[in-house]
Amino acid sequence: MAHQISAKQFQSFQKDLDGISKKTMEEHYKLYQGYVNKYNEIMTKLETLTPDDYKAANPTYSLVRELKVELARAIGGVKNHELYFNHLGGKDSQPGSALKSQIEKDFGAYDKWLTDFKATGTAGRGWAFLAWDREYGRLFNMIGDEQFSFPVWNSTPILAMDVFEHAFFIDFGSAKAAYIEKFFANLDWSDVDKRFDAAKK
Repeated sequence: MAHQISAKQFQSFQKDLDGISKKTMEEHYKLYQGYVNKYNEIMTKLETLTPDDYKAANPTYSLVRELKVELARAIGGVKNHELYFNHLGGKDSQPGSALKSQIEKDFGAYDKWLTDFKATGTAGRGWAFLAWDREYGRLFNMIGDEQFSFPVWNSTPILAMDVFEHAFFIDFGSAKAAYIEKFFANLDWSDVDKRFDAAKK
């Protein structure tokens, strides 16, 4: 039987966010729900592939290629949004001591990291991630232009900022920089701290 998932609930939807409206959050959740639904649909369709479908696999177009590419996009859409929604709802705090020390080690200073991350978000078409690279033992700010543009191998995203227009256009129009400021005003650093601790273990 095909693996199926359900849309999760998030505490951030029970809070009044600073500058990010209920309307934006509600519409954003519908998009997340759509990724969950498509993941389930694709997983079911993969179980119906025939030997002929597998023989016809082709990098230009084939059913196998179509399902595998869109599965990656659906999984990314689910996991990226779950990360994002989980760390909204804070009150303009700062990272805990362990994460802040690592940021200062890897970027020189917290303010230098923040400047770099905000610019990463401004330059990104879809996502900005702060990721812990297990191989190099350091943090990187990374762009993910698509739902399945993950951080590089052997790294774990611990902070995700959605910079697709759907995340901010209702409230901010084209003023992405203003949205990024409000993202940090609503960031729950305790959630990011927990993810950092887990990623390092």
